[in-house]
This record gives sequence, structure tokens and C-alpha cells, in this order.
Amino acid sequence: MPKHATPTRGHWALPVAGLALALVIAAIVVLARRGADSPVVLGPAAVRSSAAAESAGRLSDRELYVDPNGAAVNQIAAWQGAGRTTDVAAIRRIAEQPTATWFADGSPGYAERARRLVAAATAAGRLPVLTLYNIPERDCSGQSAGGAAGAEDYRAWVRTLAGSLRGHQALIVLEPDAVPQAVQGCLGGAATDERYELLADAVDTLRAVPGVLVYLDAGNPTWITQPSRLTAALRRAGIDRASGFSLNVANFETTADNIAYGSRLSALLNGAHFVVDTSRNGNGPAEKGGGDRHWCNPPGRALGEAPTTRTGVPLADAYLWVKRPGESDGACGNGAPPAGQWWPEYALDLAGSRS
Repeated sequence: MPKHATPTRGHWALPVAGLALALVIAAIVVLARRGADSPVVLGPAAVRSSAAAESAGRLSDRELYVDPNGAAVNQIAAWQGAGRTTDVAAIRRIAEQPTATWFADGSPGYAERARRLVAAATAAGRLPVLTLYNIPERDCSGQSAGGAAGAEDYRAWVRTLAGSLRGHQALIVLEPDAVPQAVQGCLGGAATDERYELLADAVDTLRAVPGVLVYLDAGNPTWITQPSRLTAALRRAGIDRASGFSLNVANFETTADNIAYGSRLSALLNGAHFVVDTSRNGNGPAEKGGGDRHWCNPPGRALGEAPTTRTGVPLADAYLWVKRPGESDGACGNGAPPAGQWWPEYALDLAGSRS
């Protein structure tokens, strides 16, 4: 029956008291059937509160997974053979920390790679962190341009990854930069609408897997400086059904500035929780100016606070190393390789060794 429909008036045989009793009984039956057959549908505020409580509870005191593979580990092996003991010690500061594993394309084997990762983390009793970075028109033709060929390819990619996670717990950082770039207007009307729809669908698909937490990326404090400009976009992108939002991915803003900014944004989103990428913010940001050099492999940066779920900040569920220290931000001069490629010289700079 439609929500506002009412039965046709007729001649009731029951007296008023009997009618009241009948209505009470009918209500009990409806509620019982509803509880047995379908979940109660919560409003956005209730969903947000429930998701925040769940993420805080699930992350509290959880140990994060350290992937024994990766470029930093391979670099240690190579330099040990060459006798570069000082540099090996520096790179260990990266290799021995839990860092996110990025899924940024649909190359063969991506689903099995995800399955092996979460299975290994489960066996170790740890929580893996995955970054999904394959939205169509990714990075708006910037240093990390690429992404899925279209909307249906992206939906299929997300569904496949969600299937690989079943039976395991995981923390997902969803599509760094995607929402702030849309707010900035780099896509255009129809493409912007599609991006929000794809993000919302990804949130729903991934959150449907028990044990999977999803943090929708919200940029950093110096990008969209007024948090109120992000709220409508984040809601369209599914924040009310996500576990929270992420900040500072692949950036250098201080933890304190991110906490302040995240708290302001949280207040506009019914108390949403957040995570902060602290991988390279130990010295804070570089001075502004020089175009991309403010964020693209700036010199003189340092590793930040170690990844942890014990932040001491009620709204901050975790400090994470989402950007893997030592991987380039892009081919922006000084011999830097393309975005995402391992650059050992920059890794040494971050780790405090410049051999």
C-alpha cells in the first residue's frame, strides 16, 4: 500500500474499544513481520551514527597488517648485498610499517592479489588497509591520470574486489582526491553527477561485505579550505553509509591541522569519524609556490607518525600510511619517475638518510 493511502471508509462493526484493540494487535503483527522479514530502514543521521560507532569499535586497538612484500622490502635485499648498511637501516623504517596496498587498475590478477592480501592478514590476526584508486577520469588528467574506461567497467571492478574480500576484514580508503576534484569543477556537469553516483555505489557495494570499513576521501586542509563546501558532495557520494572519511592522502599537512580540519568537517556530517594519512608529514608541508613542487615530491619532508588505531583523538579512528613512502608523486623534475613508481633516493630523503 502506498505510504499515504488510506482504506475506503465503510460501516465498521467493531465498537471504539474493540477497534483500538484491533489496531494495536495489527500493529504488533506488522512490526513482528517487519523484524522477521526485513531490516528497519534508518534515516541518514541514524545510519551515520551507527557507522561511526561501528568503525570506532572495530578499529579500537586493532593491529594493522604489514605486507611482507613490496618495493621497500626488495630494496633492502638489494642494498644488503651491496653492503649499504646505513641505507638499509633507513629503508627498514618504511618496510617494517603497515602501509596501504593500492589497487589502481584492472590488470590481470588484481582480484586474486586482493584475496591473497586479506587472507594473509586474517591469518596474521591483523587488519589490512587497501586503497581503491580507479575512478573514471582519475586525477582529471593530472600526474596520476587514468582509471576505469567507463562507469560500468568501474562498477564491475568494485564488485569483483568486494567479492575478493568476503570472509575477511579490511579497511578501505576509497578514491583519493575524487570528491575534492569534483567540487573544484574539473569534470563538468554530467561527469560530476556520474562520479558521485559511482562513489555511492562503491560505498554500498563494499559496505555490504561484513567486516569491511570504507573511508571516503575528503582531500586535505589546504585544498577545499572551507569544509562546508564538501558536505553536499560527500553526502551525494555516500558518506552517510560509509565508515567515515579520509584526509591528507599523499600529502604533507601536519597531523594537528588534519585533526582540526577533520573535526570541523565531522561536525557538519553528524559526527563522522575519519582517518589521517601521516606517512610523510613529519616535517609538515613544503612552502607554497613553485607550482606542483608544493605537493609533488617536495624535498626536505620526513616520515610522520607511525600507523596506529590508538590515536587518542575520539573522532580519529586511525593514523595510516596510505601513500607508500618512497613512491613518486609524479614526474615533476629532479629525476622523479612517474606517479606510483618506487624512487629509492626519495625514500632515503624521507627516512633521514641521504647517502
